[in-house]
Amino acid sequence: MKATAPTTAHPVPVPVPVPAAGGKGKDRSRFWSGLSAALFVPAVLASVMLLLSSVRVSGCVTYGVECTRGLPGWLFLWSTGAAIVAFIVALAAPAARVRQAALATQLLAEGTALLVILSYHA
Repeated sequence: MKATAPTTAHPVPVPVPVPAAGGKGKDRSRFWSGLSAALFVPAVLASVMLLLSSVRVSGCVTYGVECTRGLPGWLFLWSTGAAIVAFIVALAAPAARVRQAALATQLLAEGTALLVILSYHA
């Protein structure tokens, strides 16, 4: 007679994948961080072009009239530097919450840098 497998065999448990970001699906913070970093330079160029269309800045560039001291470089540099550091953290951090916080910091720093350009000369 043939031997048969016992009917009381226990099934092997299979691990269930847990979605990242608190059950909300795939964490896309690395993608959004890279996209916002890539679009930062065109945004700076667009804001400079917007400034050049104003009467005061174009008069300063063309005729040297009503010129101000210039962009507060320290604030722009600190904002841009903070955005670069946050971008690196958003790419390198293993935890989703850290990446999301770095993305928020990056967006805030990039927005501050753009507002420095627009508000100082406008």
